[in-house]
Amino acid sequence: MPLFDLPLEQLRNYTSGVTAPADLDAFWDRTISEARAYPLDAVFEPVDNYLTVVDTFDVTFAGFGSSPVKGWLHLPANRPADEPLPVVVQYAGYSGGRGLSNQDTKWAQAGYAHFIMDTRGQGYGGLLGHTADPHPSAGDVAHAGLMTRGAGSREDYYYRRVYVDAFRAVEAAQAHPAVDASKVVVAGVSQGGGITVAVAGLAAGRLDGVIAALPDVPFLQDFPRAIDITPRGPYPEIAAFLARHRDRYESILAVLNYFDGVNLGRAATAPALFSAAQADDICPPSTVFASFNAYGAGAGSGAPAKDIEVYRFNNHEGGQEHQWNRQLEYLRKLLG
Repeated sequence: MPLFDLPLEQLRNYTSGVTAPADLDAFWDRTISEARAYPLDAVFEPVDNYLTVVDTFDVTFAGFGSSPVKGWLHLPANRPADEPLPVVVQYAGYSGGRGLSNQDTKWAQAGYAHFIMDTRGQGYGGLLGHTADPHPSAGDVAHAGLMTRGAGSREDYYYRRVYVDAFRAVEAAQAHPAVDASKVVVAGVSQGGGITVAVAGLAAGRLDGVIAALPDVPFLQDFPRAIDITPRGPYPEIAAFLARHRDRYESILAVLNYFDGVNLGRAATAPALFSAAQADDICPPSTVFASFNAYGAGAGSGAPAKDIEVYRFNNHEGGQEHQWNRQLEYLRKLLG
């Protein structure tokens, strides 16, 4: 894939035209308060993962509307019994779920607690999923896929439920006695990266303990530009919907504004390490830089440190093992 987006020197200064709704904070305060009205009910059941160096627990907790959300908690088998561990809470890419019990244990292998959240209604592509979405968005039409499901209303939009699940996943991870609740890192690639940015922003002033964010080639950023320039899914789901519903562009964007990582990430106070790929035609680099450049900008004097790795010749695969090593180094320095 040739480089199709802005050159790097322009990317580093690119600012999205997305404007946060005046009631963005009030909307999310209410949404999270409604979710917290239900008991978290985090349950951790040990499972046989066929590994000798990692212990795994099948997790269930109450997400949006109290519906059950699944996850895995992986712990190093040789962990000290009296020393809780920093935890990496990981979110999945679009269409993927939590996978099998031993499919991804890399953070536990590195000595961290590793919590993987299943994504409701997904797991049909990529890794296997086990969480239903029992709150179908009724009363509106949608394009195939998830990007326009419930997009006629901020209350019903699919990612409202997912972001609440992701927020509560942090609380569920913090509830385990082997986890140091004061040392939570949120991480993910693509959709998982977008959820990471959202949780980092939503945690500010609402949830203690999130100390770092690791969004790789994040999705769900700078919707207006992404819809206009992205040639390969999932953003084109929105464009295809609007190609049929020609009079709904403004109203759909007004809803997406509440879920755009550019808006949510502005409030973040946790340090962050992003990554972008310049040949990425799924999450174009300008949308990633829009998010990176806005990240923490609303925190005032408490603006967090942030950095971004750029992979010039890579598409949506991004940095892969190279970025993983960079993250290991980053967390080692952060945690001492």
